[in-house]
Amino acid sequence: MEEKKNIRCQIHCQKGKEINAELSIDTGIYEQDGIRIEVKNHATDGCRYGEIRLNIKNESCRENFNLRMEKPIRVYLPMTECPEKITAMYLFNEWWTRPAYVSGFKDIPDFTQVAFFKYQDRFACFVPMVGRDFKAYMVSGTETEICLEMTSYLGGQKEVDEPLYLLAEAPTLEEAVHRAFTWLAEYKGIRMREARRIPEMFRYLGWCSWDAFYREVSEENIRRKAEELMEKNVPVKWMIIDDGWLSVQDELLYDFAPDQEKFPNGFKNMIRDIKAKGDIRWFGVWHALGGYWGGILQGSELDSKERSYLYRTVNGKLVPSPQSGEGFYRDWYKELRHEEIDFVKVDGQSAVPYYFENSLPVSEAARGMNQALESGASYMDGAIINCMGMAMESILARPTSAISRNSDDFVPDKENGFAEHLLQNAYNALYHNELYCCDWDMFWTKHEDSVKHSLLRAISGGLVYVSDKIGDTNPEVLKPLTYEDGRILMMDRAAKPTEDCIFSNPMENGVLKLHNVGSWGECGKGGGIAAYNLTGLRQSYAFKPADIPDIEMADAYWVYDFFGKKVFALDRNESYEGILEADGFAWFVILPKKKTGSCLGLLNKYAGFTAVESMQENDGTLIVVVTESGTLGWLSEREPRKVTAGSADVTEKVLRDGNLYSVLLPESSSKTVLSIVW
Repeated sequence: MEEKKNIRCQIHCQKGKEINAELSIDTGIYEQDGIRIEVKNHATDGCRYGEIRLNIKNESCRENFNLRMEKPIRVYLPMTECPEKITAMYLFNEWWTRPAYVSGFKDIPDFTQVAFFKYQDRFACFVPMVGRDFKAYMVSGTETEICLEMTSYLGGQKEVDEPLYLLAEAPTLEEAVHRAFTWLAEYKGIRMREARRIPEMFRYLGWCSWDAFYREVSEENIRRKAEELMEKNVPVKWMIIDDGWLSVQDELLYDFAPDQEKFPNGFKNMIRDIKAKGDIRWFGVWHALGGYWGGILQGSELDSKERSYLYRTVNGKLVPSPQSGEGFYRDWYKELRHEEIDFVKVDGQSAVPYYFENSLPVSEAARGMNQALESGASYMDGAIINCMGMAMESILARPTSAISRNSDDFVPDKENGFAEHLLQNAYNALYHNELYCCDWDMFWTKHEDSVKHSLLRAISGGLVYVSDKIGDTNPEVLKPLTYEDGRILMMDRAAKPTEDCIFSNPMENGVLKLHNVGSWGECGKGGGIAAYNLTGLRQSYAFKPADIPDIEMADAYWVYDFFGKKVFALDRNESYEGILEADGFAWFVILPKKKTGSCLGLLNKYAGFTAVESMQENDGTLIVVVTESGTLGWLSEREPRKVTAGSADVTEKVLRDGNLYSVLLPESSSKTVLSIVW
């Protein structure tokens, strides 16, 4: 019989004092030399979670050695079974996570905040917990032990009573992740993605000033860019005035009003002029969670005016208070609304530990600041893009806001930047999508990877916005993404890697395949798989319709190769095998094979099938309602006898290429009723 292993704890106290404790797996208790540690495991709602209690005995009128600030607690959890493969989502900087593909617990990177396990017969999602004061994260363990570090970024504490980890297992990884984050959302009192409202403007095409001007943004530049977009008939409906507009000194905010040199008349007149000349409807501005990167300028008029809503930390920073900061954001947003600003993009959200170290526990501070931000944003109808905030204490602290950045920035000139950008977004979405509509960031339409980026945004299930410099916007790159009025053909959720890609590195081992679904007709679900070769070598790949777990169930499916303009059919579990050249990519629309025909909708849109509002089959006739007019396509093994669009007979205009039929109609924003008679 295998000997039971103990739970090991390393407790690091002030002035270098260290306690090494072993807790029996049966009792989970250690009590010696004035310190008591208890680690307990519980099972509930299909999950297993652990918690830790710690108490250090203090003496009155004598020096005590309580927990130090940095990495005070380390816990080694023995595992009875080790997974075959692990993908660890670790914070590679303060703001974002990316995947590491490892074979064992000892190879897990520091600051891992979610880990996916593959066993022979099941999958698991492991989440180090964020408690009331402390947060946990995974670090390198041993062959048979998971190692967790805990910190609150506050020294001198003598008591801990916190959750430690959450583990959910299921037959599929998707089910395990969903089970884990459903439990976490209920535990934290926050909403799942489907219960969060996406503000209306983010369903339309947008533009951001960042990569166009960086901090040299100005009224003149915004006006010139808006004029270009109107002249080129690019249906942008919202603009973000990013970093560079604020009144700042030495990285500190000193006034709510815009920089007078860059925006001498404020925002209102500029915004009204732009709206009057074209179809841009909404404007947003950027700011950091602390006001600006370093917070608020002490001694400024803003400091005096907002004093009751600010917090002075022990490290000398002045930032919105986790207890009363709602008033700060409310006052600011009230002034911004007066200037006709409709929404905000908020950066630096994972900087909370550095604002409040040795002032407030990290979890308390993150919870307070995010709730203050959301409460204050009622003036914006809750329209926030959360950004630079993928540390778990931030992810689990936002009750209602819907949008959250899903990766590091798009950096136009970064070598191999597209591959890294895609990698982060794809794997982060595996868990981030459970709570948020994932923002895959802006891109340039004038860029060597512009079409790759365009496809990626089309299937991302999130915002679509660009940041081209003046004169650089290419409307053709954007046309496959939106309707005539700028509304995005948005898919249902974030795009995610197919299950066979999750535990191997696509930068080394071949093709990364992403799947997503979208509404097709009144109640159906179509889908698609995008394939990206992230290596410098020719690669083979394969997929089957069953790789999309939430596509409409059918025995057989049509597959439309968007770029190759080819059509073929597959049974649900039948594989298609293809080849991608070095750095190549492909997009396959996959639709259930209907008795008469399956409508592809708008053929010149990546997710054109989502434009199909309804399909009715009746006595050999298929009647399809499509959101707007353009090049329409359908798939069938039968040649039609008559085709009408509205009241017009277009039978003579129908083109056939194998099982693909299409008809070129004038592009317009009007609904089209297509009637196909066999």
